[in-house]
Amino acid sequence: MKKSKGVISLILIAVLTGLLGFTTIHGWGKGETGAAKNINLGLDLEGGVSITYQVKGDTPSEEDMADTIYKLQKRVEGYSTEATVYQEGDDRISIEIPGVSDANAILDELGRPGSLYFIAQTDSEGNLNYKNEKQTGNPEDYKLTKSIEELQKDGSIVLTGTDVKNAEAVARSNQVSDAAEYAVALEMNKDGAAKFAEATKKALESKESIGIYYDDAFVTVPNVNSEIKDGRAEISGAMDYTKANALATTIRSGALNLELEELRSNVVGAQLGQDAIKTSLIAGAIGLAIVFVFMCVVYLLPGLASGLALLIYTGLVLVSLNAFDITLTLPGIAGIILGIGMAVDANVIIFARVGEELAAGKSVRSSLNAGFKKAMSAILDGNITTLIAAAVLWLRGSGTVKGFAQTLALGIVVSMFTALVITRVIIYSFYAVGIRSEKLYGRPKKERKAINFLGKKKLFFGVSAALILAGFVLMGVNSARGVGALNYSLEFKGGTATNVTFAEEYTLEEIDDKIVPLIEDVTGDKNVQVQKVEGSKQVVFKTQTLDLEKREAFNKVMTEQFGASEKEITSENISSTVSSEMRQDAVVAVAIATVFMLLYIWLRFKDIRFATSAVVALLHDVLIVLGFYVLSRVSVGNTFIACMLTIVGYSINATIVIFDRIREELKTQKRGTDLQDLVNGCITKTLTRSIYTSLTTFIMVAVLYVMGVSSIKEFALPLMVGIICGAYSSVCITGALWYVMKKASEKKAAKKA
Repeated sequence: MKKSKGVISLILIAVLTGLLGFTTIHGWGKGETGAAKNINLGLDLEGGVSITYQVKGDTPSEEDMADTIYKLQKRVEGYSTEATVYQEGDDRISIEIPGVSDANAILDELGRPGSLYFIAQTDSEGNLNYKNEKQTGNPEDYKLTKSIEELQKDGSIVLTGTDVKNAEAVARSNQVSDAAEYAVALEMNKDGAAKFAEATKKALESKESIGIYYDDAFVTVPNVNSEIKDGRAEISGAMDYTKANALATTIRSGALNLELEELRSNVVGAQLGQDAIKTSLIAGAIGLAIVFVFMCVVYLLPGLASGLALLIYTGLVLVSLNAFDITLTLPGIAGIILGIGMAVDANVIIFARVGEELAAGKSVRSSLNAGFKKAMSAILDGNITTLIAAAVLWLRGSGTVKGFAQTLALGIVVSMFTALVITRVIIYSFYAVGIRSEKLYGRPKKERKAINFLGKKKLFFGVSAALILAGFVLMGVNSARGVGALNYSLEFKGGTATNVTFAEEYTLEEIDDKIVPLIEDVTGDKNVQVQKVEGSKQVVFKTQTLDLEKREAFNKVMTEQFGASEKEITSENISSTVSSEMRQDAVVAVAIATVFMLLYIWLRFKDIRFATSAVVALLHDVLIVLGFYVLSRVSVGNTFIACMLTIVGYSINATIVIFDRIREELKTQKRGTDLQDLVNGCITKTLTRSIYTSLTTFIMVAVLYVMGVSSIKEFALPLMVGIICGAYSSVCITGALWYVMKKASEKKAAKKA
């Protein structure tokens, strides 16, 4: 790079940093336009709409309620991945959608989930089941000639909403004009596909239609053009996207086991006050500053380059959150802050390689070239492996798992870009403008003597096995004590929602300072969730399930100390917001992601032992952190899922770096080189990277723990344990495990020979 290009590059980097800073910080919470202002925020940060539906008819079964809640959850994820659906009482379902303030608009778009029927045009005797009274093409002009009950009895209802698996708007090109048109793609479940095949065959033979009837009116009356055997059909007919999407939404709304009617809808305020957001942002800024200084002290000029790249990384992530409509929650802020700590990982790998080249006597330019080149495979393999996990979690997960996957993938892509492009541009620009002193590019050190990690492998394996076993034993002890194996929060086991109408209106900060501590005392629940109903004096307090004694104590505090009328205090038991189906989705997603990661590592390293060791280390870290949850009784809620998934990504990334060095050394080893010495040497050479990356990430999370609110502390504390555990397993477990399997296979091969 020429000097002039170096100067221009540094100027452009400075301008980019300034623009990103102005775009994000200037817009945050001040009412001005800007990327940060327009980021979609979750219920905890911004509030949203709360809608409660009542089930029509008799009290529904648990199976029907669970199925309906799951389907509604999948539907409202179209508004936000952080939207939640849960049961209230025996026959009510509540939906909470963050980031919106118009309940009526949501109700119009979501529709009233009523009953959906597919009705044949004539019955078995050829009598009309519906007719067009005005002889137009409008579905609203079609009227039934019989009641729904009569149609059900004579078999004219060929399908119901429970037979529909999905409906969505799809684009189709007009073969005549090439203009874009839209249709509605229908997908039936297994039973629905069989029924639909029979119904379309009959309709085709008699040249009839199958009308779709929803909520006491026809929504469409399409003609049948062919027999449909695979359960997949399209409804077409000169529709734009708005009409096609509205029709698809209506069909999905009716594809429920239960018929619902709106009971109430409210706009609710943020669950956390501005102080919580402000504190988290300050914690992030402090952590970022500490990491910036740390990198400059340790790596000098390259450290300054990585610090500037980190600032750009932070700005790009915030801008991207806005651009891709990703909903940001308080754990999401924690995830971004954690990502800042992890983003230095690639830079540490690069600079460690540069230092090795300088120590070998190479020039600064040659060392920089070699450092970036040799670090490339470890950076790509580590990040691509984690990106595979993020992709699977997004495709197969639901709710918060899907939201976490989006944030994780965004962080990975942006961190790779800033490390491999921005940092490289900055550091080569420094060199081009004449800053070339070897002393400024690192402190060359003599190669340290290899530490005999493998000599202590039995000790390490024993400690890990003991810790994992202790976690399971503690789970059994807790279950025997009647307190539960884990301390499940509202999101996992449900609880009680108490609606209180106060004599005066309180701010969220006043509620947190004055009211919540008293509720914690009388209920024994340290994780009280608060929601204000906008435009009223009502506040909803969500706690763990309260028995009669605790409810009475709760009511007494509200009436005697805060002047609430006992008549205006209502309580209902609520279900978990993380349904069994969502948990199952998460487990399946993690299992599939693990398989794909194993396959990728196997293909890249051409050795199944590398892949197996990495997956075992991943399980090792997850189980030890799970044991910490058991021991500390930290509540297991949505942040638990995010924490575990973060540890999965962190663990794989740390392991890949060591395996990459072993792979490299195996290619160049001399005949007779002892395999144990080789592995010990590789672990020792990457030890600095393991320590520094773990330290910078730990610093970010520790600052967040010290300054954060209670919900953030419950996210940060297990993460700190996971970071320590990940560093321990990558250094002490993975290499030793690969070595044991390698020697075992060699011994087996020799014996066979």
